[in-house]
Amino acid sequence: MLETKDLVLDKAHMSDWKDMYCNVWSRLECARYMAWKVAENESEAMERMKKGIEYQKDHDTYLIYEKACMRAIGFAGVEKIAPDVYAETGICLGADYFGRGYGSQVVLCLVEYCKGQGAREFGYSAREGNVAANRLAVSMGFAAVGIEEKTDRRNGNKYRLVKYRLEL
Repeated sequence: MLETKDLVLDKAHMSDWKDMYCNVWSRLECARYMAWKVAENESEAMERMKKGIEYQKDHDTYLIYEKACMRAIGFAGVEKIAPDVYAETGICLGADYFGRGYGSQVVLCLVEYCKGQGAREFGYSAREGNVAANRLAVSMGFAAVGIEEKTDRRNGNKYRLVKYRLEL
């Protein structure tokens, strides 16, 4: 379990499916810059939660909980990509939680976690059109290191992924 001032990052529980469905997975504005499609119904959300729990067993991925009420409001993860290099694997908050400073708390929490694992560099990326995520990277001292042309698997549309690096 990881903690920030307002948030807890922890492994998912099946009982979190409804919060994730209501706060994140059913919300088009949350999926806009992500690689997943909006969940069409509660059954689909329950299945997504089962798969997520299984995936979390072998990966550094977490649900994000609002500390005050322990409601699941998003997800985040990291992976080791070289002996001393880690990168985020996706950060998503529910739309009702945008603009509260939670994104910077999550990134800082993940960076600190990775430092504790021996990381000397942390990678971050955001779609070029995701103004908030790109501003966050710059405000936290990340340096842009390149742009990668990508294809959205959901619809075949092209997009540009801005890649950032932070020396730790």
